[in-house]
Amino acid sequence: MKKIITLALCVLIASQTLVAQTDATTPLHLLKPDYPVPYGIPKQEDVAAVIGRIHGYLDKVTPPSFANEKTGELFTDASKINSDTILQRGDFRIVSYEWGVTYAGMLLAAEATGDSKYRDYAEKRLLFIGNSAAAFRRPSANYEEWEARMPLRNLINPRVLDDTGAMSAAMIKAMRAGSKANLRPIIDNGLNHIMNRQHRLADGTLARNRPQPNSLWLDDLFMSVPAMAQMGKLTGDNKYYDEATRQVLLFRDKMFNKEKGVFMHGWIESMSVKPEFRWARANGWAFMTLAELLEVLPENHGKRPEILKLYQDHARGLVAMQHGTGFWHQLLDRSDSYLETSATAIYAYSLARGINRGWIDAKAFAPATLLAWNAVSTKVNAQGQVEGTCVGTGMGFDPAFYYYRPISKFAAHGYGPALLAGSEVILLLKNRKFEINDSSVQLLGN
Repeated sequence: MKKIITLALCVLIASQTLVAQTDATTPLHLLKPDYPVPYGIPKQEDVAAVIGRIHGYLDKVTPPSFANEKTGELFTDASKINSDTILQRGDFRIVSYEWGVTYAGMLLAAEATGDSKYRDYAEKRLLFIGNSAAAFRRPSANYEEWEARMPLRNLINPRVLDDTGAMSAAMIKAMRAGSKANLRPIIDNGLNHIMNRQHRLADGTLARNRPQPNSLWLDDLFMSVPAMAQMGKLTGDNKYYDEATRQVLLFRDKMFNKEKGVFMHGWIESMSVKPEFRWARANGWAFMTLAELLEVLPENHGKRPEILKLYQDHARGLVAMQHGTGFWHQLLDRSDSYLETSATAIYAYSLARGINRGWIDAKAFAPATLLAWNAVSTKVNAQGQVEGTCVGTGMGFDPAFYYYRPISKFAAHGYGPALLAGSEVILLLKNRKFEINDSSVQLLGN
């Protein structure tokens, strides 16, 4: 009898539970969805904690020091530099274009959080670089062999835009923020390469001769234009603004798909057909270029309306391709390609910057921006490493090349964008108020 009574009670409870979950008795629209990444409004302190972990990790694994390759001696005194000198090995190279983005991210993090540790990170390494660069010009018996591998070669004798553009832009930002590092000679050298030495097409478009003669890399917008724009801000010379806007519009005319609102990755002059592989991070570099240019381009510059429209068109195209998790795909319009972190972080930063500056509609774009940050935050592990980032990538003309590029937490491309994204999202959260209205993220006010 007890078993029968117990069974009956279980049936009754189950039936009441079933009734409680029907549409007639419960507002089912309020049931919590099973989101694969956090959904909602991030707290400023939580965002700050994420970028704080990144700083903590990078501060340990990017030492600003030299080493003697033969003896292992570590030193920072530039007078000890000789043909056996290398940078002390850490997890990342502190003079790469990726680290130019990272220095910019540290400077913005200091502004957003008020915490000087971020500025100190950048200043310590830029002081080291600025004070050491001149010493590498000293001749030695095997100078040509050493020059090919010397630690600051990319800044002293840049050969491609990767060598100098992002670092120059970050150095100018540091100078404008009050850096005491001796950076101006490096900056002048870098801008001379961009303006006068880099290979170009006949119409003046910045180009490379790999993987084919007269190749355009979308990445090169970021490796050139922000540095020119920052130099315009630093010097007040309009020639830098004029060249920066000219390059953007030259690339737009050749590589931007107006219907889809995104760029192709590569353009080869000799190809009668231009294959469109819409690689996410290259589109990120282009989108961030537009944000960086608009930030300093004078309001009365004749090309500003065209640059602003391109930024707005690109924003619409990119947000239309955002995955439901908040990430973007490795190839933007191929949903079976993997979801990638660095591009998502770049988009989060560039969208947040546009909202904070009034370039795009905050009500329309802020929810997607916060979703993108929430996605990125899940890829910063407990040690502060950024996971899910595609490694360095050349230009390809078949899908397999992009689909199967490896990802690694040691891909340097993820760290600067994550710092920039978190910092700009903090500023967004300070400037705007949000609410959950009928279960969705909504902007309060205008």
